[in-house]
Amino acid sequence: MNRPKFKQTEIGEIPEDWDVQTIADLPIDIIDGDRGINYPKKNEFENRGFCLFLNTKNVPGEHFDFTECDFINEERDRLLRKGKLQKGDIVLTTRGTVGNIAYYHKRIPYEHIRINSGMVIIRNGGEKFDTGYLYHLLKSPLVKQQYLSFATGSAQPQLPIRDINKIKLTVPPILEQHSIAKILSDLDEKIELNHQMNKTLKSIAQAVFKQWFVDFEFPGYENTKFINGLPDGWREGKLIDVCDIVMGQSPPGETYNESGDGIVFYQGNRDFGFRFPVPRVYCTAPTRTAEALDVLISVRAPVGALNITLEKCAIGRGVAALRMKRYSNGFLFYFLSTRKDLWDRFNSEGTVFGCLNKTEFQKIDLIIPSDIVLRQFDTIIKSIEAMIHKNEVEIRLLVEIRDSLLPRLMSGKIKIN
Repeated sequence: MNRPKFKQTEIGEIPEDWDVQTIADLPIDIIDGDRGINYPKKNEFENRGFCLFLNTKNVPGEHFDFTECDFINEERDRLLRKGKLQKGDIVLTTRGTVGNIAYYHKRIPYEHIRINSGMVIIRNGGEKFDTGYLYHLLKSPLVKQQYLSFATGSAQPQLPIRDINKIKLTVPPILEQHSIAKILSDLDEKIELNHQMNKTLKSIAQAVFKQWFVDFEFPGYENTKFINGLPDGWREGKLIDVCDIVMGQSPPGETYNESGDGIVFYQGNRDFGFRFPVPRVYCTAPTRTAEALDVLISVRAPVGALNITLEKCAIGRGVAALRMKRYSNGFLFYFLSTRKDLWDRFNSEGTVFGCLNKTEFQKIDLIIPSDIVLRQFDTIIKSIEAMIHKNEVEIRLLVEIRDSLLPRLMSGKIKIN
């Protein structure tokens, strides 16, 4: 077997049959958003409409997030000259958090999308590059460190287009680009499929919760007597009646580390994922802890974000841990998910940082179902939560594999035949 030969370049060793070229030298177009007089004003955005108008919040990392979207109408869209996406385009953030990437692939449901002035479109304009390879290359450590080196400004970093054109890319033979893109795209698709499955499972669980505990259409409700508007055996109560509450407390700063010493430490909303927090910081001397499968809630702005911890963990003052006194925490999680009205009050009190303390938790009203209904719901919700957990574990494993492969594939350290 012949070992591949490498050559030294300005960005490190690469295989002899690869090139290094700047974006300016390649058939790649950099397109910015329209900044002229027709740029939409704040009061012209709508909650839905003809054209999705991207903000940097919609590109939080390596994908689009359409949780909160702004739209413009068709008339405003026609007035804009630049910044409209085509399928296959790549979006790169150039202001604030520089270097976030998203790929406008065929499965994204929006047909009309424009970018704002905090990002650019990167469009593959020729056959020298596989677009999938280009997308993964642009989010690789090899290129991300170049974004950061070119970014200017400390309070609000910016990456000018002239500097994007200076970024150096590795250029393998086109067939090898296809193979690299296929491997990474297959991993991305499986990760995305698991994310979509978890969103669907969450929606199912929320629908069951609403049907049973808001609409009172639980199993056997047709034959249940209602007394003062509540099913027989149900009662009004407070959150403290059904769960234990542990308010977080920050340990001494010198006990923090990112090397895995001690137990994982969650400080607030920054650590939260879709359902489970993502380990980032560890602590060797925790002062307050949560147990595995406790519900974690952000108690400082933004108040009300929810997660479930997968392991025993330390919790800082931005987090509280809640645990049902009986049954699993499924009922508790979905009940807290319905209290957006309460969290919004804390987030809009006029203070810089909304804050939820233990006394406020104890005062939260809720309707406490009968034991038999809670037991039935617990059985259903446990199976749904187990599937969400399984998918999340698989997501994290696939992300680890993909992120380990990415720099090796992009530097040719792993060769694809």
